[in-house]
Amino acid sequence: MTTANPHITDSPPLSKTALIMIEVALAMGGFGIGIGEFATMGLMPSLASGLGVSEPMVGHLISVYALGVVIGAPLLAVIGSRLYRRNFLLGLMSFYALTNIASALAPGFESLLAFRFVSGLPHGTYFGVAALVVASIAPPGQRGKAVSRVMIGLTLAILIGNPLATWLGQSISWRYAFALVAVVSMLTIALIFIFVPLDRNQLRNRPLGELKAFNRPEVWLALMIGATGFAGVFAVFSYLAATLLNVTGVSKGWIPVAMMVFGMGGFVGTLAGGWLFDKFQFKSVGGALVWSLVVFLLYPSATGELWSLLLLTFMVGTVAALSAPLQTHLMDVATGAETLAAASHHAAFNTANALGPFLGGLAISAGMGWSSTGYVGAATALVGLGFFLWAWQWERAKSRKE
Repeated sequence: MTTANPHITDSPPLSKTALIMIEVALAMGGFGIGIGEFATMGLMPSLASGLGVSEPMVGHLISVYALGVVIGAPLLAVIGSRLYRRNFLLGLMSFYALTNIASALAPGFESLLAFRFVSGLPHGTYFGVAALVVASIAPPGQRGKAVSRVMIGLTLAILIGNPLATWLGQSISWRYAFALVAVVSMLTIALIFIFVPLDRNQLRNRPLGELKAFNRPEVWLALMIGATGFAGVFAVFSYLAATLLNVTGVSKGWIPVAMMVFGMGGFVGTLAGGWLFDKFQFKSVGGALVWSLVVFLLYPSATGELWSLLLLTFMVGTVAALSAPLQTHLMDVATGAETLAAASHHAAFNTANALGPFLGGLAISAGMGWSSTGYVGAATALVGLGFFLWAWQWERAKSRKE
């Protein structure tokens, strides 16, 4: 397995304080993007009444954003592969700020639908390029933890940012939630400009070279692990509120509590994933998938009582431990296509975002009950584990040849 850092340049080493501020700046961008991605879920009633459409119609705003991520991640990564990463990040966050300002000012549902699609375009590319930046400057043996700290911005958005955006939307107008995303994006631009150095020694790839280097079995297998293995998290999370009301039998007031518990699990899981990768490398991906299989199998039996459901909700959140190891592994196996591969990781996770709720909905519609989303998650975790074993065998065979 690859353990060296292929992304290190000849730039002078940075101080510990400088490294921390770079991670804070990049995590702030993740915080803003996380609010932009999930705020619509908490504002469904406000958006429906404000725009004069049904709540299922508002669900299309979530779907088109995810579609924008899937399309934009590889497209913008290829287009921007020749740019210095600092400048690329500034451009991506500027674009994200503008599209969220446009969302806040949208005159109607159709225009908002278009703006949410466009807003999703830079999402995956930002996270991918941010991961490359911290991987290139992290001390030896600490790349996984550095990547996980940048990803913390996304989990903090679930824990803190989205409740704030939901409160703004409910108290004043849904438009203020998107305005908040634009403000956080502009703050990120300032932080990146101040703290992220311009690395003129950075190796820059040609777009066609990135596409050619990307087409490797180990890259595609890693993406398939993310697209399938993480789908169960979204299957459970998407129907968590309905499970609380219809199975656990509690009031609506417990829904934000459960969302915060899920966010806490994501925070712990993200940090744990970075530590596990630095210690066990690619094997940490397999470990995270086995853990998720156990969690999802336990979930259906825990939905009857509030305390057990909250405990399992936290544990489902910890499955975020899969993200940082898979992101870092992709950068290792995609030499020559690092930008495209790192960005495509988030396209794969948004594919899981679409696949999980779809499969969960099928199970519920078939009469298996709200709790059956746990079994759906177990099934997708098994598929992801299958892709991991395939990738593991491929890596071992390749190592024997070299």
